Amino acid sequence: MQNKAVFFDRDGTLNVDVHYLHDPADFVWIEGAMDAIRWANVHDYLVVVVTNQSGIARGYYDEAAVHRLHDWMNVQLAAYGAHIDAFYYCPHHAEGSVPAYRTMCDCRKPAPGMILRAIAEHNIDPAASVLFGDAASDVAAAEAAGVRGVCYTGGSLCACVQSALEHR
Repeated sequence: MQNKAVFFDRDGTLNVDVHYLHDPADFVWIEGAMDAIRWANVHDYLVVVVTNQSGIARGYYDEAAVHRLHDWMNVQLAAYGAHIDAFYYCPHHAEGSVPAYRTMCDCRKPAPGMILRAIAEHNIDPAASVLFGDAASDVAAAEAAGVRGVCYTGGSLCACVQSALEHR
């Protein structure tokens, strides 16, 4: 039996987008984000974050900073009775200043690579899953992976998630 998942973009969906976020001191949860994650946990969805992190390719921070931030997010969520099951990020950008990350790849949204990898690694049923993101590239990546994409445009993220998933 396959798992169902709720995929979330990070910046602009789970947290206020402050451009190149990598320090927990700058992190602000979007309204209803922690509730949305907890709701998905309670309703037996895997919660997976898929996020473009071009700040790595641009040399603004390293991959360790992304891991520290994601670990911090899960500590915050644990105190709230919630958790994120997996984090996927794309460190690449074609115009990056760090040669190792200056490339076109299949993981940078709107390409579906991160989502496809999560599907394979976590035995996820794309047809039973939904991605929430704040950009057209998020929805395009979801659809390319066979996952329904929902554009989050503001307000309570939990209300958006509940509305989308309770009416499936």
